[in-house]
Amino acid sequence: MTSGHIGIVACSAEGAALCYRTICAEGAALCGAHAHPELSLHAHSLHRYVKCLAAGDWAGVGELMLDSANSLARSGADFLICPDNTIHQALPLIEARSPLPWLHIADVVASEAAKRGFRSAGLLGTRWLVAGDVYTEKLRRRGVACVRPGAADCDEIHRIIMDELVAGIVKPESVAFHRAVIARLRDAGCDAVVLGCTEIPIIIDDSNSVLPTLDSTRLLARAALSRATHGAAPG
Repeated sequence: MTSGHIGIVACSAEGAALCYRTICAEGAALCGAHAHPELSLHAHSLHRYVKCLAAGDWAGVGELMLDSANSLARSGADFLICPDNTIHQALPLIEARSPLPWLHIADVVASEAAKRGFRSAGLLGTRWLVAGDVYTEKLRRRGVACVRPGAADCDEIHRIIMDELVAGIVKPESVAFHRAVIARLRDAGCDAVVLGCTEIPIIIDDSNSVLPTLDSTRLLARAALSRATHGAAPG
């Protein structure tokens, strides 16, 4: 038995696909064999988002998100999730005009960080995300410091995400680079790392990270499952 129709505002394919698969795969534990909540997904071309991001056009990013929100509302969705951390920076620009409520990815991650007792979380993601404020205040409100990698590390992670991970390309040297950055964050005093790009969980998890990971993609999927089946997200 399921309730709650989840609307997925997709940006990049790999992150959206992982989120979608997680909801479907883990739905059975809450809903019964082979069952999961109803899902609808709307995606503009990633090119349109990247064009806006490269120009610093956050209003344009927001309008793309809002257009997806309206499409998903027409499809019958009850609430929205966006398995892309970076474009959440535009959510405040359009949330008041949204036809449906949003489950914010950084709220979900910050809640999990506090639940697990972390005090200082390193943040991995695109250059746009790390330079922005999507996570800083959400974590701070829960007593968790947000630590950014150095500029050179940020630049290389951004390149790996945009040139490789969004296309599903996995290179051993890119995995090794992420692991090295996480080790530097540990040495800087972090006790956890936020996988703040929804593609990073393709190459990094607790099995190969020296810090406990906060997997934004799967955490968002699980929170959406909880909201769809119980009426509220955890935390």
